[in-house]
Amino acid sequence: MRSSLTLIGGVDFVSIPTHDLDAAVEFYGSTLGLENSVHIPERHYAEFETANVTLSVMDFEASGLEHHTNPNAIALHVDDVADARATLQERGVGFLGDTIDTGVCHMALFTDPDGNVLMLHHRYAPRVPRSSGPPPVG
Repeated sequence: MRSSLTLIGGVDFVSIPTHDLDAAVEFYGSTLGLENSVHIPERHYAEFETANVTLSVMDFEASGLEHHTNPNAIALHVDDVADARATLQERGVGFLGDTIDTGVCHMALFTDPDGNVLMLHHRYAPRVPRSSGPPPVG
């Protein structure tokens, strides 16, 4: 029997709901420039590849399921947030506020045509390990 600590080996894909598969394919493929590895319109989905996880775009309602827009940002790694943001703005993407600098990373939030939140993300400082205890107060 496997230990629960080693049960999960990674994330294979993340589901992204859409009402308009054609518009999503255009956005994720042409606008974001991701490789479209699967596109099966009759099954209402397409897949796009990043370096480490597949984005699986699906019209859930066309498959008999409920559609729920994802309000939690999927962080997409880029080497330079300012450059990637400028490129996407030239391609018609609107951003949700200014680029955020957390002291360890830059983040810029935007949405796909269905309103799913995405983020350009670049970590520029090493992650500081924290203890497993509760977060500090104050």
